Amino acid sequence: MLHQMFRVRWSAWKQLDEATRQEIAAEASGVLEEMERRQSALFSMLGHKGDLMLVHFRESFDDLNGAELALAQLRLADYLEPATSYLSVVELGLYDSTVRLHESLAEKGIRPDTPEWEQATEEVLAQQRKAMAPRLYPEIPARRYLSFYPMDKRRGEIKNWYSAAMRDRKQMMHEHGMSGRKFTGRILQLVTGSTGLDEYEWGVTLFGQRPDDLKATVYTMRYDKASAVYADFGPFYTGVIADPDELVAQLGLG
Repeated sequence: MLHQMFRVRWSAWKQLDEATRQEIAAEASGVLEEMERRQSALFSMLGHKGDLMLVHFRESFDDLNGAELALAQLRLADYLEPATSYLSVVELGLYDSTVRLHESLAEKGIRPDTPEWEQATEEVLAQQRKAMAPRLYPEIPARRYLSFYPMDKRRGEIKNWYSAAMRDRKQMMHEHGMSGRKFTGRILQLVTGSTGLDEYEWGVTLFGQRPDDLKATVYTMRYDKASAVYADFGPFYTGVIADPDELVAQLGLG
């Protein structure tokens, strides 16, 4: 998953004549429509952090790189300034199944870090990948609003998520998940992992039909121990979905 945020170079854009702007916008609209069919979406951003946000779902980094290069080759790219970006991969929380697996292996006398342990773990992961394929390879939902933010788990001297026992982390994430379920049908939440790929450990993308639902979701879940005690949040980016066919009107480029 790749989030790309851009600022429009308005001064340079406005110096172009109307016909040239229409040609450039039409070319971009055609390319974006094709990308949309491959699971990309365009959002008009709110606030000073940027003007455009492009979100891409792909099955490989090679495909993400192709999407990025396709955008860079547009004539419109000469009038866009990258504001920031975020690279991550869809990740499923498996605390419950991990605890159950470890308990089962311990009961069988299989010790950690042995070939038998590794084989049993891989068999379970393969089953999980097959069962959860729709969640591992989601489609961009038809929702009007998006909020994206990166986050970390604390690893300080006093509070360190990674030194907490697995059972404690499991319980905290269960509580966190139950809070999120209150917004089922109102918000689609996609958590993506970015450890080793970008500045934070996770990215969180919320899709919703009402902007107040975006706010309510984050506000509610911040009181869970997993967030209140152990989470550090990065900047938030919010946008309204834009139809590529209406690119000119949405951004006032005409």
